[in-house]
Amino acid sequence: MRDYTFYVYIISNSNRTVLYIGFTENLTRRLSEHIENKKTKKTFAGRYNCGDLVYYEVYQYVNDAIAREKQLKKWSRKKKDDLIKKSNPMLLSLNEQFWID
Repeated sequence: MRDYTFYVYIISNSNRTVLYIGFTENLTRRLSEHIENKKTKKTFAGRYNCGDLVYYEVYQYVNDAIAREKQLKKWSRKKKDDLIKKSNPMLLSLNEQFWID
């Protein structure tokens, strides 16, 4: 039986003025896609140049990841910022943890 890993993640632009929340089974691939779309109008993350991973959570079950993504999307910006700053107080890019520049 295969173990599954799902990620709920938050990416931002270089100024940290925009947050994008998503979930995926492959965070390395998904970050690459976001980076490829930067400065394009194709996607929300691309329009706002979001490509820096600033926060993520890991889940074993897809339903848990989807529920958490939906929950975070409903939160206020302040509550999201507080969550991110608990584990990443300097709002550093975490991309290199997933081998993404």
